[in-house]
Amino acid sequence: MRVAVFGNAQYHDLDNVLRELDEIADRLALELAFETDLGRGGSPPDLEGGDFDLVLTLGGDGTLLRGARAAGPHGIPVIGCNLGRLGFLTLVQREELGQALDAVVRGDTEIEERVALDVRIVGDGRTDAATDPRDAESYYTVNDAVLHKSGFAQLITLRLRADDEEVGHYSADGIIVGTATGSTAYSLSAGGPIVVPTMECIVATPIAPHTLAVRPVVFPASTRITVELLTESDDLALTVDGQSGHALGPGDRVEIVRSEHSLRLIRLPGHPFFGVLRRKLRWGDVRPVDGESPC
Repeated sequence: MRVAVFGNAQYHDLDNVLRELDEIADRLALELAFETDLGRGGSPPDLEGGDFDLVLTLGGDGTLLRGARAAGPHGIPVIGCNLGRLGFLTLVQREELGQALDAVVRGDTEIEERVALDVRIVGDGRTDAATDPRDAESYYTVNDAVLHKSGFAQLITLRLRADDEEVGHYSADGIIVGTATGSTAYSLSAGGPIVVPTMECIVATPIAPHTLAVRPVVFPASTRITVELLTESDDLALTVDGQSGHALGPGDRVEIVRSEHSLRLIRLPGHPFFGVLRRKLRWGDVRPVDGESPC
Protein backbone atom coordinates (compact mmCIF):
# COMPACT_ATOMS: atom_id res chain seq x y z
CA MET A 1 0.00 0.00 0.00
CA ARG A 2 1.40 3.39 -1.02
CA VAL A 3 0.74 6.23 1.44
CA ALA A 4 1.31 9.94 0.82
CA VAL A 5 2.06 11.75 4.08
CA PHE A 6 1.17 15.40 4.70
CA GLY A 7 2.18 16.94 8.01
CA ASN A 8 2.44 20.09 10.08
CA ALA A 9 6.16 20.82 10.00
CA GLN A 10 5.75 23.21 12.96
CA TYR A 11 4.57 20.50 15.36
CA HIS A 12 7.15 20.37 18.16
CA ASP A 13 7.39 16.55 18.36
CA LEU A 14 7.02 15.75 14.67
CA ASP A 15 10.37 13.93 14.41
CA ASN A 16 9.26 11.40 17.01
CA VAL A 17 5.88 10.99 15.31
CA LEU A 18 7.62 10.26 12.01
CA ARG A 19 9.87 7.69 13.68
CA GLU A 20 6.80 6.00 15.11
CA LEU A 21 5.22 6.06 11.66
CA ASP A 22 8.35 4.45 10.15
CA GLU A 23 8.04 1.57 12.63
CA ILE A 24 4.35 1.15 11.81
CA ALA A 25 5.10 1.22 8.08
CA ASP A 26 7.76 -1.48 8.44
CA ARG A 27 5.33 -3.70 10.33
CA LEU A 28 2.50 -3.22 7.85
CA ALA A 29 4.64 -3.11 4.68
CA LEU A 30 3.54 0.43 3.81
CA GLU A 31 5.42 2.48 1.22
CA LEU A 32 5.57 6.06 2.45
CA ALA A 33 6.12 9.24 0.44
CA PHE A 34 6.49 12.50 2.36
CA GLU A 35 5.78 16.06 1.29
CA THR A 36 8.90 18.17 1.01
CA ASP A 37 8.37 20.28 4.16
CA LEU A 38 8.72 17.21 6.38
CA GLY A 39 12.45 17.00 5.65
CA ARG A 40 12.54 13.38 4.49
CA GLY A 41 14.10 14.15 1.12
CA GLY A 42 12.99 12.77 -2.20
CA SER A 43 10.27 14.16 -4.41
CA PRO A 44 6.90 15.35 -3.08
CA PRO A 45 4.04 12.88 -3.64
CA ASP A 46 2.60 13.08 -7.14
CA LEU A 47 -1.02 12.31 -6.34
CA GLU A 48 -2.12 12.56 -9.95
CA GLY A 49 0.29 10.03 -11.36
CA GLY A 50 1.73 8.31 -8.29
CA ASP A 51 -0.89 5.58 -7.84
CA PHE A 52 -1.35 6.21 -4.13
CA ASP A 53 -3.80 4.19 -2.04
CA LEU A 54 -4.08 6.58 0.91
CA VAL A 55 -3.31 10.10 2.10
CA LEU A 56 -2.32 10.35 5.76
CA THR A 57 -2.24 13.74 7.44
CA LEU A 58 -0.32 14.46 10.65
CA GLY A 59 -1.49 17.63 12.38
CA GLY A 60 -4.77 19.39 12.98
CA ASP A 61 -7.81 20.01 10.84
CA GLY A 62 -5.91 22.55 8.74
CA THR A 63 -3.40 19.90 7.73
CA LEU A 64 -6.20 17.48 6.90
CA LEU A 65 -7.90 20.10 4.73
CA ARG A 66 -4.65 20.66 2.84
CA GLY A 67 -4.20 16.96 2.25
CA ALA A 68 -7.87 16.51 1.38
CA ARG A 69 -7.78 19.26 -1.25
CA ALA A 70 -4.82 17.51 -2.86
CA ALA A 71 -6.32 14.01 -2.64
CA GLY A 72 -10.00 14.70 -3.35
CA PRO A 73 -9.78 15.40 -7.10
CA HIS A 74 -7.96 12.07 -7.57
CA GLY A 75 -10.33 9.94 -5.50
CA ILE A 76 -7.69 9.01 -2.92
CA PRO A 77 -9.06 8.23 0.57
CA VAL A 78 -7.86 10.46 3.43
CA ILE A 79 -7.27 9.71 7.10
CA GLY A 80 -6.05 12.25 9.66
CA CYS A 81 -4.02 11.82 12.85
CA ASN A 82 -4.68 14.63 15.30
CA LEU A 83 -1.60 16.40 16.64
CA GLY A 84 -3.44 19.66 17.24
CA ARG A 85 -5.79 20.99 19.91
CA LEU A 86 -9.32 20.40 18.65
CA GLY A 87 -9.04 17.99 15.75
CA PHE A 88 -12.69 17.82 14.72
CA LEU A 89 -11.95 16.15 11.38
CA THR A 90 -8.75 14.40 12.44
CA LEU A 91 -10.30 11.85 14.77
CA VAL A 92 -7.35 9.43 15.10
CA GLN A 93 -5.23 10.28 18.12
CA ARG A 94 -1.46 9.85 18.03
CA GLU A 95 -1.54 6.77 20.27
CA GLU A 96 -4.15 5.21 17.94
CA LEU A 97 -2.17 5.68 14.71
CA GLY A 98 -0.82 2.14 14.50
CA GLN A 99 -4.19 0.61 15.26
CA ALA A 100 -5.89 2.86 12.71
CA LEU A 101 -3.47 2.05 9.89
CA ASP A 102 -3.72 -1.63 10.74
CA ALA A 103 -7.51 -1.36 10.33
CA VAL A 104 -7.04 0.38 6.97
CA VAL A 105 -4.76 -2.40 5.72
CA ARG A 106 -7.25 -5.07 6.87
CA GLY A 107 -10.14 -3.21 5.28
CA ASP A 108 -11.96 -2.78 8.61
CA THR A 109 -12.89 0.85 7.94
CA GLU A 110 -15.63 2.78 6.18
CA ILE A 111 -15.18 5.43 3.52
CA GLU A 112 -17.56 8.37 3.75
CA GLU A 113 -18.27 10.18 0.52
CA ARG A 114 -18.45 13.88 1.42
CA VAL A 115 -19.71 16.60 -0.92
CA ALA A 116 -16.95 18.94 -2.08
CA LEU A 117 -17.33 22.17 -4.06
CA ASP A 118 -15.77 23.77 -7.11
CA VAL A 119 -15.42 27.51 -6.62
CA ARG A 120 -14.74 29.82 -9.58
CA ILE A 121 -14.31 33.57 -9.97
CA VAL A 122 -16.06 35.04 -12.98
CA GLY A 123 -15.89 38.66 -14.11
CA ASP A 124 -13.54 41.65 -14.09
CA GLY A 125 -11.78 40.38 -17.19
CA ARG A 126 -11.10 36.90 -15.83
CA THR A 127 -13.72 35.44 -18.16
CA ASP A 128 -16.42 37.02 -20.23
CA ALA A 129 -19.84 36.96 -18.61
CA ALA A 130 -21.12 34.76 -21.43
CA THR A 131 -18.24 32.30 -21.10
CA ASP A 132 -18.82 28.96 -19.46
CA PRO A 133 -17.63 29.50 -15.86
CA ARG A 134 -16.00 26.08 -15.97
CA ASP A 135 -13.26 27.74 -18.04
CA ALA A 136 -12.32 30.00 -15.13
CA GLU A 137 -9.81 29.23 -12.37
CA SER A 138 -11.31 26.71 -9.96
CA TYR A 139 -10.70 25.91 -6.31
CA TYR A 140 -11.53 22.44 -4.97
CA THR A 141 -13.17 23.15 -1.63
CA VAL A 142 -13.77 20.80 1.29
CA ASN A 143 -15.15 23.12 3.98
CA ASP A 144 -16.15 26.52 2.67
CA ALA A 145 -15.61 29.52 0.46
CA VAL A 146 -15.77 32.88 2.24
CA LEU A 147 -16.29 36.26 0.57
CA HIS A 148 -15.23 39.05 2.91
CA LYS A 149 -13.53 42.38 3.41
CA SER A 150 -9.78 41.99 3.66
CA GLY A 151 -9.15 45.35 5.30
CA PHE A 152 -11.26 47.59 7.52
CA ALA A 153 -14.32 46.14 9.24
CA GLN A 154 -16.97 47.58 6.93
CA LEU A 155 -20.17 46.11 5.56
CA ILE A 156 -20.22 44.81 2.01
CA THR A 157 -23.23 44.38 -0.25
CA LEU A 158 -23.74 41.28 -2.34
CA ARG A 159 -26.42 39.50 -4.33
CA LEU A 160 -27.04 35.78 -3.82
CA ARG A 161 -28.57 33.57 -6.52
CA ALA A 162 -29.56 29.91 -6.46
CA ASP A 163 -29.52 28.64 -10.04
CA ASP A 164 -31.49 31.37 -11.87
CA GLU A 165 -33.47 32.54 -8.87
CA GLU A 166 -32.44 35.58 -6.85
CA VAL A 167 -32.33 34.74 -3.14
CA GLY A 168 -31.71 38.32 -2.03
CA HIS A 169 -29.37 41.22 -1.41
CA TYR A 170 -27.18 40.94 1.68
CA SER A 171 -25.52 43.73 3.62
CA ALA A 172 -23.07 41.97 5.92
CA ASP A 173 -19.44 41.43 6.82
CA GLY A 174 -19.40 38.72 4.18
CA ILE A 175 -20.86 35.32 3.38
CA ILE A 176 -19.79 31.71 3.91
CA VAL A 177 -20.83 29.12 1.32
CA GLY A 178 -19.89 25.67 2.45
CA THR A 179 -20.50 21.96 2.61
CA ALA A 180 -22.11 19.87 5.32
CA THR A 181 -18.56 18.97 6.38
CA GLY A 182 -17.83 22.69 6.79
CA SER A 183 -21.01 23.37 8.76
CA THR A 184 -19.15 22.83 12.04
CA ALA A 185 -16.35 25.21 11.06
CA TYR A 186 -16.59 28.96 10.38
CA SER A 187 -20.27 28.69 9.48
CA LEU A 188 -21.12 27.40 12.95
CA SER A 189 -19.30 30.34 14.56
CA ALA A 190 -21.34 32.70 12.35
CA GLY A 191 -24.64 31.19 13.48
CA GLY A 192 -25.07 28.59 10.76
CA PRO A 193 -26.80 25.22 11.30
CA ILE A 194 -25.12 21.98 12.30
CA VAL A 195 -25.54 19.60 9.35
CA VAL A 196 -24.78 15.88 9.47
CA PRO A 197 -21.64 15.74 7.30
CA THR A 198 -22.85 13.01 4.93
CA MET A 199 -25.82 15.13 3.82
CA GLU A 200 -25.67 16.35 0.24
CA CYS A 201 -26.25 20.08 0.51
CA ILE A 202 -24.71 23.55 0.30
CA VAL A 203 -25.06 25.97 3.22
CA ALA A 204 -24.99 29.76 2.75
CA THR A 205 -24.36 31.63 6.00
CA PRO A 206 -24.14 35.45 6.11
CA ILE A 207 -21.52 36.90 8.43
CA ALA A 208 -23.02 39.43 10.86
CA PRO A 209 -25.84 40.56 8.51
CA HIS A 210 -27.14 44.09 9.07
CA THR A 211 -30.74 42.93 9.39
CA LEU A 212 -32.67 40.35 11.39
CA ALA A 213 -34.43 39.23 8.20
CA VAL A 214 -31.38 37.44 6.77
CA ARG A 215 -30.67 33.91 7.98
CA PRO A 216 -28.60 30.92 6.81
CA VAL A 217 -30.10 28.89 3.97
CA VAL A 218 -29.54 25.22 3.10
CA PHE A 219 -29.71 24.34 -0.61
CA PRO A 220 -29.67 20.99 -2.43
CA ALA A 221 -26.16 20.00 -3.46
CA SER A 222 -27.19 20.24 -7.12
CA THR A 223 -27.76 24.01 -6.81
CA ARG A 224 -25.47 26.45 -8.59
CA ILE A 225 -24.77 29.25 -6.11
CA THR A 226 -23.71 32.64 -7.47
CA VAL A 227 -22.52 35.50 -5.29
CA GLU A 228 -22.16 38.87 -7.02
CA LEU A 229 -20.25 41.66 -5.32
CA LEU A 230 -22.06 45.00 -5.42
CA THR A 231 -19.74 46.97 -3.12
CA GLU A 232 -17.43 49.46 -4.85
CA SER A 233 -14.21 48.42 -3.16
CA ASP A 234 -10.89 46.87 -4.12
CA ASP A 235 -10.42 45.48 -0.61
CA LEU A 236 -12.43 42.27 -1.03
CA ALA A 237 -11.25 38.68 -1.00
CA LEU A 238 -12.26 35.08 -1.52
CA THR A 239 -10.78 32.61 0.96
CA VAL A 240 -11.08 28.85 0.41
CA ASP A 241 -10.90 26.48 3.38
CA GLY A 242 -9.13 29.22 5.33
CA GLN A 243 -5.92 28.53 3.41
CA SER A 244 -5.96 29.91 -0.13
CA GLY A 245 -7.82 32.48 -2.12
CA HIS A 246 -7.91 35.44 -4.43
CA ALA A 247 -8.51 39.18 -4.38
CA LEU A 248 -11.91 40.29 -5.67
CA GLY A 249 -13.17 43.49 -7.24
CA PRO A 250 -16.52 45.19 -7.83
CA GLY A 251 -18.70 43.25 -10.23
CA ASP A 252 -16.92 39.97 -9.72
CA ARG A 253 -19.07 36.89 -9.40
CA VAL A 254 -18.16 33.79 -7.48
CA GLU A 255 -19.88 30.66 -8.77
CA ILE A 256 -20.04 27.61 -6.55
CA VAL A 257 -21.16 24.16 -7.65
CA ARG A 258 -20.84 20.64 -6.40
CA SER A 259 -17.55 19.10 -7.46
CA GLU A 260 -17.57 15.97 -9.59
CA HIS A 261 -15.05 14.56 -7.11
CA SER A 262 -16.34 13.84 -3.62
CA LEU A 263 -13.97 13.80 -0.67
CA ARG A 264 -13.38 10.20 0.42
CA LEU A 265 -12.81 10.36 4.17
CA ILE A 266 -11.89 7.23 6.12
CA ARG A 267 -13.91 6.70 9.28
CA LEU A 268 -13.15 4.28 12.10
CA PRO A 269 -15.67 2.64 14.43
CA GLY A 270 -16.24 4.41 17.73
CA HIS A 271 -16.34 7.96 16.41
CA PRO A 272 -20.03 8.80 15.84
CA PHE A 273 -20.70 12.34 14.64
CA PHE A 274 -22.79 13.54 17.58
CA GLY A 275 -20.46 11.84 20.03
CA VAL A 276 -17.61 13.87 18.55
CA LEU A 277 -19.73 17.03 18.81
CA ARG A 278 -20.33 16.39 22.50
CA ARG A 279 -16.74 15.45 23.22
CA LYS A 280 -15.02 18.17 21.21
CA LEU A 281 -17.53 21.06 21.44
CA ARG A 282 -19.75 19.99 24.37
CA TRP A 283 -22.71 20.48 22.03
CA GLY A 284 -26.06 19.28 23.38
CA ASP A 285 -24.48 18.20 26.67
CA VAL A 286 -25.60 20.30 29.63
CA ARG A 287 -24.43 17.79 32.21
CA PRO A 288 -21.82 19.29 34.55
CA VAL A 289 -18.26 18.13 34.19
CA ASP A 290 -16.39 16.89 37.26
CA GLY A 291 -16.09 19.63 39.86
CA GLU A 292 -18.78 21.88 38.35
CA SER A 293 -22.00 22.85 40.05
CA PRO A 294 -25.13 21.55 38.26
CA CYS A 295 -26.70 25.02 38.63
